[in-house]
Amino acid sequence: MRVKGGTVTHRRHKKVLDAAKGYYDRRSKTFKVAKQAVDKANQYATRDRHNRKRNFRSLWIQRINAGVRAVDADLNYSKFINGLTLAGIEVDRKVLADLAVNEPEAFAAIVGKAKAAMA
Repeated sequence: MRVKGGTVTHRRHKKVLDAAKGYYDRRSKTFKVAKQAVDKANQYATRDRHNRKRNFRSLWIQRINAGVRAVDADLNYSKFINGLTLAGIEVDRKVLADLAVNEPEAFAAIVGKAKAAMA
């Protein structure tokens, strides 16, 4: 007696079609086309998980730069980071950006220490 793979195939097809819900036209209805669309979507998702890290780092740097310039017009991001290194202060950019936006007094104190270390 032969074994029919109907249940396994049906389950696999259903998984792909469920993932393709919301896609337009045959991309959400036809297994063959939906599989290609879902595979490509997963490629984009993997790529963009890496890009998100890059984008957030860029955003943090912009916020730090704006915060530094608001505290001291002569200072910029590059000089500030150099001052932090010289002062031996190890705070990551995510935290610095958060301080610059939400707690300007604390951020101003850090900027002061960085500037003092450069002098």
